[in-house]
Order: sequence, then structure tokens, then C-alpha cells
Amino acid sequence: MPHLPDEPLDAPLDALVVGGGPAGLTAAIYLGRFLRRFAVVESGDSRAGWIPRTRNHPGFPDGIEGPALLGRLTAQAGRYGAAIRPGTVEVLTRPAEDLFEAALADGSRIRARKVLLATGVVDNEPKLPGFAQAVRRGLVRICPICDGYEARGQAIGVIGAGEKGAREALFLTAYSDRVSLIHVGAPETLPAAERARLADARVRVVDTPIDHVLIEGDRIAAVRFGEQALALDTVYSALGTTSRGLLAERLGAEVDRAGCLKVNSHQETSVPGLYAAGDVVRGLNQITVAEAEAAIAASDIHNRLVRPPPRA
Repeated sequence: MPHLPDEPLDAPLDALVVGGGPAGLTAAIYLGRFLRRFAVVESGDSRAGWIPRTRNHPGFPDGIEGPALLGRLTAQAGRYGAAIRPGTVEVLTRPAEDLFEAALADGSRIRARKVLLATGVVDNEPKLPGFAQAVRRGLVRICPICDGYEARGQAIGVIGAGEKGAREALFLTAYSDRVSLIHVGAPETLPAAERARLADARVRVVDTPIDHVLIEGDRIAAVRFGEQALALDTVYSALGTTSRGLLAERLGAEVDRAGCLKVNSHQETSVPGLYAAGDVVRGLNQITVAEAEAAIAASDIHNRLVRPPPRA
């Protein structure tokens, strides 16, 4: 971690990055190259680590596994002095106008002039055994924007509820004419207008919870409900996510209707000096978007800090 030679070692950091997924690690690369004093606190549960292989990230024509991508980003950040600390920030306070203090689960504290939250979201899981492991194995997919292309022509099942489930099922009809919405919410949560749109798009709607899942090799071959079974090639979970923005909300940061943090064009929240990037900000859930937002945030943090770092 670059150190300003005329500052005491216990002086507040220039920046603290909370989260070590693609957004947090991209910010670390930029802050390191800006010669800033900063730290990254990483809880170790980035959703990117679940990805069996992503094929829409630029620069990897054959795709790359999520853990491998995180490893590359971590190594690159390390070249520029990034201090990546395992841990969880439990409370974030603002003891002064230009100072934040993070209290970690292990009892330690970190003070910094600026904070970037790259804490992501938590998936609302369907009632399937071992959901996280199923995603890692590629049995269940959670991002049709990422990998709908790979599902083209397949029998696709979408586990969803309400209008969000309907939207995802309709989105996937661009890739296949064999899409079914397994609607696990109460029937009345799927409005008649949405049902009509699904019918027009020839999307089958099944209004019942899943009783049993048939797994063959590396795919869910069918789901069973009662006496019926639906044969499938690919299963998507479309139950939405829950934002991990509580640290910012407790400081008074504004959120949108979906619970995501509102930011300006520089990724700064409504709390001055507090930034956010990645899935915690908006619901597109794309690695490249998260990385771009982190680059914007880190650049603004660097430019807004009063004193520039020393020349190497």
C-alpha cells in the first residue's frame, strides 16, 4: 500500500474499499496506480466466484471462470500495492465531515477519508437444495444477459414470481421458443396483462411450487410438481436480489425503489465522500458495468482528495 512519507503510519487512509469482487478489485488497481493509501476489506463471498464460466467479458474469447477472473484481478491489484484484508465491515460511521470509520467483525477499525462500497447483492434463492453449489456447477443460471446466448434453442425453465419472472421469461424468448415460467409466487401476483404477454410469446406458465428436481450429469433435466414433470435443458432463477447497501443506508444514503443505492455521475452517493459501484448500485448485474463504475469512482476519489500523492 503506497505510503505518504510525511504522514504518520496511523493517519487515516485516503480510501477504503469494501468488497473484493470485480468492482472492488478494479478500484484497487486504479487507486494503487494513483499511489493512494488505501485498503480493501473482502468478506470472501463475491457472486463472481460462483460463475462456472463467463463468455461475455471482453478480452476472453474462450470465456473465463469466475474464480480465475477474481484471481487475475487480485494479482493485478497486488502489483500496485493493494492491501486486501479478509473481514467484514459491520458498521460504518462518519465521525467528521471528511472522515469515515469502519468497524470490522474482528473488533478492529479502519479510518479513511473516502469510502467505496462494492458490496454487491444477495440472490433471493429458490427452494432448491444447494442453490449456491448448483450455480457454481452450472445447473442453475442467474443471468440471462450473461449466458442466454449459450441457451439458444434449448428448453428453458425460469423459476420466478410476479412481473420480474415474466420479464425474464420474455427476455429469453429471443434465444428459444421453448421457454416455461415456473411461477412460484401466488397466482394473483402475476397480473392478467403479463399472462397475456406470456401467452402471446408462447411461454408456458406453471403456477405451482417445485416438488422435485431431476439432475442428470451437469444439468437439471426436469422439475416435477405433483404428478406433472417439465423436461428442461436449462434452468434460470429469476427471483431477484437484495442489495447489500445497509452500511450506506445507515448513514442516510438514498436508495431507489429496488433498494439499490443512488449515485451521481461520479458514483458518489447522497452522502459526500461515500461512493458505490457494481450491483449494489443498479440491477444490471454485469461484471463489465461494475468494473467501469469502479474506475469512475476511483478516479473521482483520487481527484477529490485534497493533497495529491508523492511522485514515485
